[in-house]
Amino acid sequence: MLPDDDLIGSAESLIAHGRNGEAARLLRSGLERGRGGLLLRVTLVRALIAANDFETAIEIARETARTNPGAAPAATALGESLLAVGKLAIAIAEFQRALRLDPQSTQARFLLGAAWLAAGEAEKALEAFDAIDPEDRTPEMAERVAEAHAMRVRTRSDPRYVRHLFDEFSANYDARMLGQLAYDAPSILRQLAGMLGIAEPGRYSILDLGCGTGLAGIAFRDLACRLVGVDLSPAMIETARARDLYDELEVGDIERTLNGDGPAFDLIVAADTFVYLGDLRAVYSGAARRLNADGKFLFTVEKSDVGEFDLGPKRRWRHSEQYLRDEARRAGLDVAGLIACQPRTEAGVPVEGLAVALQPSSRERQKGNSSSHSTSVPRACVGSNSKATDDEHKHRNSHF
Repeated sequence: MLPDDDLIGSAESLIAHGRNGEAARLLRSGLERGRGGLLLRVTLVRALIAANDFETAIEIARETARTNPGAAPAATALGESLLAVGKLAIAIAEFQRALRLDPQSTQARFLLGAAWLAAGEAEKALEAFDAIDPEDRTPEMAERVAEAHAMRVRTRSDPRYVRHLFDEFSANYDARMLGQLAYDAPSILRQLAGMLGIAEPGRYSILDLGCGTGLAGIAFRDLACRLVGVDLSPAMIETARARDLYDELEVGDIERTLNGDGPAFDLIVAADTFVYLGDLRAVYSGAARRLNADGKFLFTVEKSDVGEFDLGPKRRWRHSEQYLRDEARRAGLDVAGLIACQPRTEAGVPVEGLAVALQPSSRERQKGNSSSHSTSVPRACVGSNSKATDDEHKHRNSHF
């Protein structure tokens, strides 16, 4: 029988050679023989994570943390197992707990930085990495630091940050937005649509960008012959799905959605979505190619008086009116309407914004009406004025 140190050393050697399942079996055999010290259990958690047996890893890590509440390695192992399945908030809490128990733990600090990076929080990731002794830094850490620096200079919020933010907020999102923040963007866009003569019930194919829990879907459902929603957050999509408003829902990035394959729409709406994007060029060009010849692109932004766009103190992007007009022209879109609005409040103070309606330029509309725009890009509606049938709902992975 191998002593504990030899058992752990043998398991670590197996892990290093990619034989993770063997390492886990070896360590579990030790546990079954009553040799379940803290280091053996922590190493077993690592082996199980490497073997993609996350459920067992979390189970053993929780038990280890429960029986060793004052041990930083136990808290670190639990955090690492939770990080592996994307439970970022509680993983971060465990790494922070580990560092309170042992402020010198390089592993806990590195994993804390990795978790913040996975959440799209570049500044917090760099703070954690910078606190590690230079002599303890590894090539992997250098790669993560470079990734965090690159994230800081992008002209959009990192998708991981947005996904993490809204996955966390999904449970009470509606109450917070409608109550605390007086969120009004969907109704503002619906009013703007009415100003443009968009009012016929069941007439329009609609794509809802950053659909969230479905608040814009509520505002526009009666106009739709087909209503499609896309959002980065799986938790928000599931809340929207429970509303039974949408004919199709997809977890995805709106830039990729717009610039991918799929049908054209009569309306594309984005209520309070572009606060997570600075540079809107890819969105504009994608919207231009996914609009029908007589379609409209409706969205709200928070207003900037500084240059083209800037990142506000709440990490929300703001856009100037001139920038929105310039980019529309570049994308072959005309401004059909633009009004000042207050899409929400912040700490009880109204946030100044703009509600914008774009449409294909007169030249593009003429080309679309005289050629094959509506046939070269399939229309989203195919004659139905009602929500998709149950059979259609079974095919949610098809391109929209």
